[in-house]
Amino acid sequence: MSSKEGSGGFRKRKHDNFPHGQRKDEKNNVNSSSSLMVSFKSFQLELDTRHDKYERLVKLSRDITIESKRTIFLLHRITSDPNGEEILNESEAKLEAVRQKIKQVAQELIGEDMYQFHRAISPGLQEYVEAVSFQYFIKTRSLISVKEINKQLIFTVEDKEEETNTPSSNPHDEQLCTWSLKVTPVDYLLGVADLTGELMRMCINSVGNGDIDTPFELSQFLRQIYDGFSYIGNTGPYEVSKKLYTLKQSLAKVENACYTLKVRGSEIPKHMLADVFSTKAEMIDREEGLS
Repeated sequence: MSSKEGSGGFRKRKHDNFPHGQRKDEKNNVNSSSSLMVSFKSFQLELDTRHDKYERLVKLSRDITIESKRTIFLLHRITSDPNGEEILNESEAKLEAVRQKIKQVAQELIGEDMYQFHRAISPGLQEYVEAVSFQYFIKTRSLISVKEINKQLIFTVEDKEEETNTPSSNPHDEQLCTWSLKVTPVDYLLGVADLTGELMRMCINSVGNGDIDTPFELSQFLRQIYDGFSYIGNTGPYEVSKKLYTLKQSLAKVENACYTLKVRGSEIPKHMLADVFSTKAEMIDREEGLS
């Protein structure tokens, strides 16, 4: 056999010269108490602990997302329910339950770098920002700041001390047992971008209920948000620039509703305005898809 033929076959590995039993004995003879094995076992324990914590955070983030969505669905009822104050109080109770979930996230991240686990908790934080900003807009007709959101995510152990009924000798114990979680600027921007879709749905509901003032308020507010996102443009994170297209669609639908109300509002019965608006919104979607 020529050397060329030999080079085309299987390459012989160095340890193939050793009997299989000898290799197995060498594996069994590894000293598990050596410093190298001890180091690798510590690495294994650290990685397992980190993975377990990551999975717990993913589950908490999923719970936060679900409860925040339920709060948003509740707030949409305010356009047709005369008891708006009761809905706001109920939504506040739901958001407080969500904040208790966020408190568990903050406790999990004590002594950890949050950005190592950011991907696990980001979806929940975005949905929470969307729910809080939606409630805040209904109350004040303005946009909540990230500073105000983070102020609500500072937790203390006052309730725990009341349950134990043991007087504290140190008046600063509450400060030592404080947890907080900060919403990152990216999560805040993504949550506000998702808020525009809820405001567009609020506009549809308002038109269906014969409210012709709310769409114009929403149109002006959405235009201000869109202008703010336009300053960021493609220079910001990829997720933010991706949301800009959806934001533009929501703004176009609300502005189309305002145009319909202004031009044809007097000739179309109020109970038919929502149908006309929905038809035009579908036409905009088809045009955007073809472009």
